[in-house]
Amino acid sequence: MPAYVVTLEKDPKSTSIRSIVKRLAPASFKEHPVVFRARHGRQEVLEGAAFEEILILDFPGDEEAKAWYHSPEYQAESEPRFRGGDYSFILTDGSHPNGWPPYRFTTAA
Repeated sequence: MPAYVVTLEKDPKSTSIRSIVKRLAPASFKEHPVVFRARHGRQEVLEGAAFEEILILDFPGDEEAKAWYHSPEYQAESEPRFRGGDYSFILTDGSHPNGWPPYRFTTAA
């Protein structure tokens, strides 16, 4: 089952650290099977708080996502980032292998 890592940058504290992270980040993905589903694109907040940056990473499964997250390359990149902002990283399962779970959405008559 696919797994997604959603990263949210809430409060950037340093543009100089952001440039270091952007330089180091590509090396962390080199050996890992990942597809970028959303990356530094336009956002429109429909509910809740806004975020400075949003990334959605698509991995073949949880194990591949965790292997990337715990890799020495990613850990080297994450160290300056945590000094330069407030981030959340969320690991979530992709869609159910047989499609959506058997929920039926109806409107009340």
